[in-house]
Amino acid sequence: MRLSSWLLLLVLSGFGVSAGAAKIENIRIWPAPDNTRLVFDITQPVTYELISLSNPDRLVIDIDRSLLSTSVAQLDFSKSPVRAIRSSQRSDNKLRLVLDLAYKVNHKVFTLAPNASYGHRLVVDLSNYRQTKILTKGAVIKPVQPQTTTLNSLGFLDSQRDIVIAIDAGHGGEDPGALGPKYSGRKLREKHVVLGIAKELQALIKREPGFEPILTRSGDYYVSLRGRTQKARKANADLFISIHADAFKNSKAKGASVWILSSRGASSEMGRWLAQTENDADLIGGIGGVSLEDKEEDLAKTLLDMSMNYSQSTGQGVAQQVLSNIGEIAKLHKKYVEKAGFVVLKSPDVPSILVETGFISNPQEAAKLRTKSYQKQMAKAIFNGLKSYFYSHPVTNTYVASVVEAKRKLRSYKVVSGDTLSAIAQRFGTTVKRLQSANKMTSKSVLLVGKTLVIPTS
Repeated sequence: MRLSSWLLLLVLSGFGVSAGAAKIENIRIWPAPDNTRLVFDITQPVTYELISLSNPDRLVIDIDRSLLSTSVAQLDFSKSPVRAIRSSQRSDNKLRLVLDLAYKVNHKVFTLAPNASYGHRLVVDLSNYRQTKILTKGAVIKPVQPQTTTLNSLGFLDSQRDIVIAIDAGHGGEDPGALGPKYSGRKLREKHVVLGIAKELQALIKREPGFEPILTRSGDYYVSLRGRTQKARKANADLFISIHADAFKNSKAKGASVWILSSRGASSEMGRWLAQTENDADLIGGIGGVSLEDKEEDLAKTLLDMSMNYSQSTGQGVAQQVLSNIGEIAKLHKKYVEKAGFVVLKSPDVPSILVETGFISNPQEAAKLRTKSYQKQMAKAIFNGLKSYFYSHPVTNTYVASVVEAKRKLRSYKVVSGDTLSAIAQRFGTTVKRLQSANKMTSKSVLLVGKTLVIPTS
């Protein structure tokens, strides 16, 4: 036996750590753009004490009756506020973990019970930014200004903004989501499938003039349900799309589906929002924002009701278009838009839909969902649906609205010298017969210079 191992056993026996102590068998780190999550896998439930220290900044966790049975040497802290993790075994049977921090951060520590993928866990969530003062009542929050797109080719002002689409890949990091069949020795995980579809959808939207995509997560890390909707609201999103892959105990269950918030869920959410008192938590979105804080209760209810009615109406319309387009490439679980009280659909000012792209628990659907080609097909179907909706129901003061208006204005034409009906029809993608019908002309009618023709829409 090596001297170091002998000394460790001697120390542990002297401190009276029993064989029944909990063991930390593994440590995982999940870095995200805004926060870092550390997960400690433990063999049984534990209790702990938390101490925050300054000069230098540290986070100390004392865990009752526990042992560290793994190494921290393999952990990469480069994209986190953590500089190192140290440990020591105390004489009172506690394991002390010390997180050396680069600076003081907001933090949260909690335990999680076992699930289908993991056993007992101790979780440490750290902000990736320096700790800042919490906004007090009356503080001003400057809204995010949407990006603009130039429309010079159609002769409009360049102040027309993009339609912002928030794309939410479900689950992530410590939360794998539903599990499918094994491929190359590992089960297919929902979090990887939906992130693939989300990134394909992001690429499609980014290439489309007048639209701007944002991702609630761009990698394999965890974002809370409320955190996802908050990101959409901060970006003044016009639509929130949450992407998932369903699972059921019966592997024969199959089919894609699209969901919106149920009326009962909307009612309960209105009550939650009316109960908020903090200025940074009760903004109704849109440019400039509307605070409920200084409003009478009846007015606050009316504002929320108007906002949620618009949100649900738009969500229903987009959901129907998306469902129709998905139905062209995949079997549908139900041929109508379904309703439920999903938390990620509960932003009162952002129209929201949830897309279940298929059953990952169904071997046939899982085999398709795991492929890049099918993920692209699914993203294209979602994209076609939302684009179709917004061109049919353009948002005011956006590039899309300007394009729609421009096309409306272009549906008339003044005849000039040398024009013929066949040439005009070819120019506008219609037929001579339709031109004659729209303008109440016969085959004997004379085409006069200066006459304004109505151009029939396709």
